[in-house]
Amino acid sequence: MDPFDAGADGILRQPKAVWATAGASVVAFMGIGLVDPILPSIARGLDASAGQVSLLFTSYFLITALAMLLTGFVSSRLGGRRTLLLGLALVVVFAGLAGTSDTVGQLVGHRAGWGLGNALFVSTALAVIVGAAAGGSAAAILLYESALGLGMACGPLVGALLGDASWRYPFFGTAFLMAVGFLCIAAFLKEQPRPARKTSLLDPVKALGHGGLASAAVSAFFYNYTFFTVLAFTPFVLNMTPYRSGAVFFAWGVLLAVFSVVVASRLQERFGSLKVLGGSLLLLAADVLVLGYGDHTAAVVCTILSGAFIGVNNTVYTELALGVSDAPRPVASAGYNFVRWFAAAAAPYFAPKIEEWTDVHIPFVVAAVTAAVGALVVVVRRKALTLPHSRLPSGGGTPLAEGREPRHAAEDGVTVPAG
Repeated sequence: MDPFDAGADGILRQPKAVWATAGASVVAFMGIGLVDPILPSIARGLDASAGQVSLLFTSYFLITALAMLLTGFVSSRLGGRRTLLLGLALVVVFAGLAGTSDTVGQLVGHRAGWGLGNALFVSTALAVIVGAAAGGSAAAILLYESALGLGMACGPLVGALLGDASWRYPFFGTAFLMAVGFLCIAAFLKEQPRPARKTSLLDPVKALGHGGLASAAVSAFFYNYTFFTVLAFTPFVLNMTPYRSGAVFFAWGVLLAVFSVVVASRLQERFGSLKVLGGSLLLLAADVLVLGYGDHTAAVVCTILSGAFIGVNNTVYTELALGVSDAPRPVASAGYNFVRWFAAAAAPYFAPKIEEWTDVHIPFVVAAVTAAVGALVVVVRRKALTLPHSRLPSGGGTPLAEGREPRHAAEDGVTVPAG
């Protein structure tokens, strides 16, 4: 069953627990792009360089990467509800503390704690939504992906609206919204059954011994470097007011959401997942080259357009990670995300450094090369990346290299979609 055939009733008629978790998910994904339009304002407010402020992303995603080894360990022992509440509580505390920071070092440290909380939350939210949803997992997963897209789109806009008055307000706003999410989940979500087998800390690393999963993770690593060069470095290149920068990244997020939730599935059904992924990565490489070498208008257009390619890539990579190996999907997802989030931590740090060593164009050349390398891995390892028949649903299906894996195959695990 295609989730897009689930119908509006299947998506909208959900228990309060599902809506509470989905709403908190929107805010959680908002936190990724929230600081985008206010990065220059933070730099001025704390008398910091672009490289120092970009560490807000580095600390956040470095902790997120390491936390991937912990999420399954924690959730298999505490249960989904308690893990969600723990993650939300950490986000509330550290987002609030981030707004009180007096130095960039304090802000980077608080952002790291925020990353830990966010990792615990988003890595568990999908499994909780699927477990509590009515109308089948397809509608639930579509609702989750819609929450992801809405959060990624609204994060920069909320950051701009609140950040125009003070760069501190977006952090306080996030803390408030996540506190509301905490109360809603505490009130409406009942504890779900814990998995029969507890996950160890090393299970995600062991899962990477599968050639297909390792190939997907390596390709996604290079892609994520490109993704987060756009997300973390481009605001300094555009050098716009928070409102204008927020509008640019809102449009970027809208394209990301539409192409992730709607367009990617259509392309996969017609051309096959690996062809779509390879082609989208190459188009993203060309896009960031034009972004780096074009005039200001071209940079704005290419920044927005990159959201379309990023949306397609996010969807295909997530499905690859879930379906290409025989590891339990929570474990496979954790191993895959453990690898790829390191690139999200590296890009915000190295892009400003590369600009200092060379010029403003070269960080985008490097980003174009990493996207092309990601596509090369897909081509070279295409046999390993083909979905094994053992992972197909009982009703049949098509190998991932030739078609699209049905999304409802994710129902027995958790994942962190590429965001």
